[in-house]
Formats: sequence, structure tokens, C-alpha cells
Amino acid sequence: MAMQTKPRQRKPRRRGFTLMEVLLVLVILVILGSMVGVFIQGARKRALEDAAKTQMGMLKSALQQYNTDIGSFPTSEQGLMALIAAPGDLRNPAKWRGPYLENEIPMDPWDHDYFYESSGTEFMIMSGGANGVVENGGGDDISMQGR
Repeated sequence: MAMQTKPRQRKPRRRGFTLMEVLLVLVILVILGSMVGVFIQGARKRALEDAAKTQMGMLKSALQQYNTDIGSFPTSEQGLMALIAAPGDLRNPAKWRGPYLENEIPMDPWDHDYFYESSGTEFMIMSGGANGVVENGGGDDISMQGR
């Protein structure tokens, strides 16, 4: 009797991912990651701009209180420091009832000084934004004016 051989059983083949499939998944992950990065960067920029506007609003309130007491806004030369300490060139120093801010004059959210200009009857507070430079029509400049 001849020996019968068992038919060979094929082992099921394990199918892995092809290189193309792996690369496609990586491309999708990179695209999603960059979209999230852009979204987060935009949200951060808006948050810093909102913080600058809030600080400017606080400075505007202090300047208006100064104007109520003195009768004019600090000059450009006196600057925002007039909210902390009485300027030496006031006509009537007894009218100064400051300090008009609880703390020091804040830096803008990008750690730059605020710019201040005044004609005595109007004022402008400006932040140069991320680059710290106030430019006419600069894209990242933030300003607030008051009377």
C-alpha cells in the first residue's frame, strides 16, 4: 500500500499594510496636524489682541479720570507715567488725585511699551503688536483713542 500524503495545508497569509497605505495615513496625519496648528496659532493671536484691547480700555478709564481731575489729558511728553506720579509741570498739582492705576503701567501682551500721544483734549494709545513697531497702517497695530 502506497503511502498517501496529506494535502498540504496552506497557512493563511497575514496581510500587512503596504508602503503606500502607510504613507497615505502619514500624509493625512500631517495635514490634520497642520490644520490644528494653524487654528491654535489664530486663537492665540486673537487672545493677545483681546488682552491688549482690555489693557487699553483700563488705561483709557484711568486717563479719563485724570482728565476729570486735571481738566486735560497728560501731554505726550508726560506720557502714561502721569497716571502713576504727578507730573512736575502741572499748573495746579493739588488737583492730581492719583495714582490712577493700582499697579505699574502694564506692558502690552508682547512685552512692549504702549505708545501714547495726546493733544491735551484727545489721546491715542497704541500697541505695535507682535513686532513692537507702530506703523501707519501696520497690519498688527492696535490702537484706541479717546476724548
